[in-house]
Amino acid sequence: MTQKAPERLKQYLSSFPCVAILRGITPEEVLSIGEILLKEGIQIIEVPLNSPRPFESIERLQKHFGEDALIGAGTVLRLEELLRVHEIGGQLIVSPHCDTALIQQTLNLHMVSIPGVFTPTEAFEAIHKGAHALKWFPAQGVSPSYFRAMNAVLPPDIPALAVGGVGPETMQMYWDAGLRGFGVGGALYKPGDTTEDVQKKASSLRQAWEQMDKES
Repeated sequence: MTQKAPERLKQYLSSFPCVAILRGITPEEVLSIGEILLKEGIQIIEVPLNSPRPFESIERLQKHFGEDALIGAGTVLRLEELLRVHEIGGQLIVSPHCDTALIQQTLNLHMVSIPGVFTPTEAFEAIHKGAHALKWFPAQGVSPSYFRAMNAVLPPDIPALAVGGVGPETMQMYWDAGLRGFGVGGALYKPGDTTEDVQKKASSLRQAWEQMDKES
């Protein structure tokens, strides 16, 4: 693997700007779900740490798909969790909040940092600490005009991702507001979903992306 993790983030976002959030997934099903996601062009995968045996799932994904996908953890709250993800080969750290110590340690370990933000103060604090992208969460909590106003002052080279309540029917709305990526959870995978369910959801998401008007 010659490309650095931040470079891979930009590459994958430019192809299909979707982060798969596999909250609740188990290690027994993670490889079959991961295979479906990659076939649909989704190359950024996070396993939230409040899932069953999350580190085992991350390790399995990394071993099987790490050359072709950016894989790591979501809902990272503590330094020891970050270090464990690094130990098993994960390269992505996503948090629901802006913790500057976590951001700094993620950078020290040459991993990708995507902290959660919701205010201008949090957004600029994350950027100043070196975050590679911003996770606007929960996106459904405000109108798209909020993001449009924020993107007028934020650096254009830091991707802003909408997370929380995002699905095929809302992607265009967030794109028009200036966001340049999507973290998709329930609209892609929920505990109990079969591989057929995930295949349909991933295909629907991909089709929505391909049909979007990206002129804005």
